[in-house]
Amino acid sequence: MSSGPAGHVTRSPSFPISGTGSKAPLRRFLRTLDGVPIDSVYEPPSLVYDASGPPSRDLVFVVAHGFTGHLERPHVRRVARALARYGAVLTFSFRGHGASGGRSTVGDREVLDLAAAVAWARELGHTRVVTVGFSMGGSVVLRHAALHGAPELQEHEGRREAHTDAVVSVSAPARWFYRGTAPMRRVHWLVMGRAGRTVGRYGFGTRIHHRHWDPVPMSPVEAVPRIAPTPLLIVHGDRDGYFPVDHPRTLAEAAGDNGELWLEPGMGHAEDATDDALLARIGAWAAAAVPKASR
Repeated sequence: MSSGPAGHVTRSPSFPISGTGSKAPLRRFLRTLDGVPIDSVYEPPSLVYDASGPPSRDLVFVVAHGFTGHLERPHVRRVARALARYGAVLTFSFRGHGASGGRSTVGDREVLDLAAAVAWARELGHTRVVTVGFSMGGSVVLRHAALHGAPELQEHEGRREAHTDAVVSVSAPARWFYRGTAPMRRVHWLVMGRAGRTVGRYGFGTRIHHRHWDPVPMSPVEAVPRIAPTPLLIVHGDRDGYFPVDHPRTLAEAAGDNGELWLEPGMGHAEDATDDALLARIGAWAAAAVPKASR
């Protein structure tokens, strides 16, 4: 096991995981660079083949959930089952969510959580890693890819084990502090004040940090141009109640020729709105896109 940024403590799964291969899932707490324990589960590829053939043994999907989610949420488990038809799947709970430690910074320090999960996927021997993020997780995968670029573009040797080979961002914002919809105004109330954070803790099981961002992290639209040449897929619903369609279009414009935009008719927001057919298309896109960028 490598001496990278993720220190591990083994823990047995506390929930049933179905549709995986013959090897049992692995559950561990990963240690981020700033010392936060991150609850994570690795599932081998599914034995359920579909029309595209057997799942890849060297491809792994690292799934980054949305705000107030965690790895045991039913919609996260459904995403994992669908993607397991195409490769292994690694799910984790962001800081302040589920059994992970720390407090949520709503997309800032969470990039360290994702880096620890990607590093574990590399330790497990996967040569092709695809990060798939939803809503808050969608913004995190964009920033992570910008900060942990292709190996030949990295300045620091220690970052190589945390790079991703393709990025899928679903229902992500283009810019911070957006309050143009009622759901986002409610999110800001939840995050910005003591009463809201109390509701977040006891109502949603999410522990939110009381400190405001200082400095403000790179925005998703600022991150996107730095992702190239890593393949990028932006997925968004035209009925997203949180972020209207100018957000994905802004991200796609910033990506230029390196990004692909799927604007899905009738789709709402994040994991709950991402049906199995769309997840199958995402899995197939990743399986096709990653070999073109394999290192």
